[in-house]
Amino acid sequence: MLGLVAVLLVSQLPLDHVAHGVASYYTVASSGCRTASGDPMNDKMYTCAMRKAQLGSYVLVVADNGNSVICRVNDRGPFVRGRVVDLSEAAMRRLHGSAGLLKVNVYKLDLGSVLQALGLAQS
Repeated sequence: MLGLVAVLLVSQLPLDHVAHGVASYYTVASSGCRTASGDPMNDKMYTCAMRKAQLGSYVLVVADNGNSVICRVNDRGPFVRGRVVDLSEAAMRRLHGSAGLLKVNVYKLDLGSVLQALGLAQS
């Protein structure tokens, strides 16, 4: 239910377009790997790597097929020309069940506005 409320609230917020291009995904190569933010890599979390977004911020990734996912930016990348975001495996599977690359639009989310709309922000 909270997911539905969050989607409705996000749909009412102005979105700041960050990037359009190709998304890829990466998986944990070995246990103990850490991201640029210091978080352990986790294939099951909705996280991503971006060069144009602040670590710890949240982005809305919308695939050309209409599916979308909200991810926390916890790493830097991608480092392949033409790609705008590297998604965790869970985030990529949310967008498409089997694709390795997808065309996407990425929007910066103002988490403070979302929390305020939910009544969870401190005044």
